Amino acid sequence: MTLHQAYDPVLLPDGVTSRHLDNRNGLVMHLLEAGDPGRPALLLLHGFPELAYSWRKVMPALAGAGYHVLAPDLRGYGRTLGWGPVDWDASLDQFRLLNTVRDAIGLLAACGHDRATAVIGHDYGSSVAAWSALTRPDVFASCILMSAPFDGPPPLAAPPPARPDIHAELAALERPRKHYHWYYSTRPANSHMVDPPGGLHAFLRAYYHMKSADWSGNRPHRLEAWRADQLALMPTYYIMDLADTMPAAVAGAMPDASEIARATWLTDDELAVYTGEYARNGFQGGLNWYRRGTGEFDRDELRTFAGRTIDQPSLFISGVSDWGVFQRPGAADRMNGKICTDMRGLVLVEGAGHWVQQEQPEETSRLILEFLAGL
Repeated sequence: MTLHQAYDPVLLPDGVTSRHLDNRNGLVMHLLEAGDPGRPALLLLHGFPELAYSWRKVMPALAGAGYHVLAPDLRGYGRTLGWGPVDWDASLDQFRLLNTVRDAIGLLAACGHDRATAVIGHDYGSSVAAWSALTRPDVFASCILMSAPFDGPPPLAAPPPARPDIHAELAALERPRKHYHWYYSTRPANSHMVDPPGGLHAFLRAYYHMKSADWSGNRPHRLEAWRADQLALMPTYYIMDLADTMPAAVAGAMPDASEIARATWLTDDELAVYTGEYARNGFQGGLNWYRRGTGEFDRDELRTFAGRTIDQPSLFISGVSDWGVFQRPGAADRMNGKICTDMRGLVLVEGAGHWVQQEQPEETSRLILEFLAGL
């Protein structure tokens, strides 16, 4: 395929199209689009390891309700161009959160919109959505976050003395462990995932399965604190065994043929779209978002907004079986009413894990449209 090639229409629901356009911030973004361009905009931002394609099942319903629905491959992902080189040693400056906010605003403008009725983000896209709403309330009239609570800007004052080294504590457990964010920030993580022992397609199948409601091991609950003994209660896709790669961490949850057949929310043909994109690009672009977070290199820039809240109407959606709600102890509680001062609901959807808009698209669409109707 050529670098600017759109998706084959057979991959997409009726009414959803694929194209490229200049986002006015250095990218030629690949975009999935649905609805009348003259209608109010909804901007949908995916997470890791996902794509714009992750929104395909909710886009028709949102467009049918009278919105112009825009879902890009974010910087570092899929068929979006202009963010290279794909090199662990390259500068991470372009992955600063405020630069990704510029990506979002530039894409809206390129599509003919000076504002969006809502910015909707899932997983790491939730961070971009939250920062977009916090820094540009004139552009983003409301905010829907999914699966990853927003904990607000860092404090303006210098941080207190360093807390106990959580990584040393995890490694010292009777069953030595490590946090997946810091694993994702290591040089070999990309090669581990691109070329795993069982093949890329099988790795992605196990990864998506283990973080879904289909895996019986997902029974999330609140954690007491950011302590090693508490973090270690989470599954190994969050708190990995110390010597594991991510493919090794999820290999034990690989579904059998009957479980794969029952996973109608992600058929093998649909999974092949992800496999094809990550086989071509690798994971490093997405992993750079985690490196930004663990390296905290833009934290001083973000302190500019210390104490600022999201005051637009907001909604949080996740799955009942999603550990993402609780992986940062207390974050969801702080978000609900303190960081987001007009939170209209914190909804956990039955029959969904981390991939809520794919696992339960009808209920996710209903919740989004119910929220929008109340604005």
